[in-house]
Amino acid sequence: MANAGDYVKIHTKKGVEEGILMPSSDENVVLIKLDSGYNLGFEKKKITKMNVVKKGVKKEEKGKRIVKDKNLPTIAILHTGGTIASKVDYRTGGVATEFSPEELIKLFPELKKIANVESELIAQMWSDDLRFKHFTLIAKAVEKYVKKGVKGIIVGIGTDNLAVAAAALSFMVEKSPVPIVLVGAQRSSDRGSSDAGMNLICAAEFVVKSDFGGVGICMHERSGDNNCLILSASKTYKLHSSRRDAFRPVNSEALAKINYKTREIKFLTKDYPHKSKELVVKSKMEEKVGLLKIHVNMFPEQFSFFQGYKGLVIEGTGLGHTPGQVPNPDCIVHKKIYPAIKKLVDSGCVVVMTTQCIFGGVNMNVYDKGRDLLSLGVVSGGDMLANTALVKLSWLLGNYPQKEVVRFVGKDFRGEINKNISYEEDFLK
Repeated sequence: MANAGDYVKIHTKKGVEEGILMPSSDENVVLIKLDSGYNLGFEKKKITKMNVVKKGVKKEEKGKRIVKDKNLPTIAILHTGGTIASKVDYRTGGVATEFSPEELIKLFPELKKIANVESELIAQMWSDDLRFKHFTLIAKAVEKYVKKGVKGIIVGIGTDNLAVAAAALSFMVEKSPVPIVLVGAQRSSDRGSSDAGMNLICAAEFVVKSDFGGVGICMHERSGDNNCLILSASKTYKLHSSRRDAFRPVNSEALAKINYKTREIKFLTKDYPHKSKELVVKSKMEEKVGLLKIHVNMFPEQFSFFQGYKGLVIEGTGLGHTPGQVPNPDCIVHKKIYPAIKKLVDSGCVVVMTTQCIFGGVNMNVYDKGRDLLSLGVVSGGDMLANTALVKLSWLLGNYPQKEVVRFVGKDFRGEINKNISYEEDFLK
């Protein structure tokens, strides 16, 4: 009798397929994982024969510890939720019960050939529910494991706010003697098209072998299973809701490429943070910082809502604009928008302008609208991504006086601002 985890051969009238037998939620369907990694289902009534080619490895007894390999370095894997280490065994489809080194090895057995693993569950949550305090928790965990002497740190996190978390962590960690890489998965581990294993394995290879000393992101380069990219923590955007290659650098280039099959690491630029001799972390963040997206039909109350906040990022139109002029009677309500912004600035709120365009940056000196906003005290955010500006502003306000924050917002700290954006024929490549 075949059991989940056994390698089986299934015969139907259409041919023969073989793979690892997985648990199926439908009693009328037999599910196997092909050697390619994809899942394939068969209606039981259409199967003419199924035989076991090789019995699966017997599940390890609960509580059995993994003996560390003295010849391998040790890495830390921190988990905050999301599908990257979802509690589903990508070999058998079984549900895991805890987030431990043992469970990680069961989920991703290739890890034991790369490094010894220490792990910690920071939080089990959707990334939509992340708050600034969670970024501080991650930074504190990074400090702890660096002091323990790990070779590198991987942070597993939900993809929806992965790039935002990476940006926040990049500001908090000013210097690092080890690579810190955030990893996610667009497809859960129980799906044949899951990217969880490849992203994590490539990240592990990178933190063990590279001289990278900052915070980066490791995700699929393309929809296929050839390479992963290491992306800048402060210049990366999630451009697709479900594709495995959803993450792309904006006004920037990928830092490195890892070939999943050969495990070769190739740096694509020399401009990346290298390992330092010490760890410097500033993990404070100001809570009262908001983000406002400009759209048609706005009201002054939408700006006044942020009265009492320490900082506000405006995701403006084009080169950095908001409504505020009255070209015709239908726009009379706009007459109150500029005063609302001025009142915010006068209250001590640092107001930063970014653009809702994915590529390019703001230039508030081109049109009179931009100059109007500059005269109100709005600060240009250059080509910072809006969410990067949000966490940077929070971090600055948590660690520096307000006057210095105004000066530092437009200064490049972690590659988040380009002085010059080069023209690209195909900026979507």
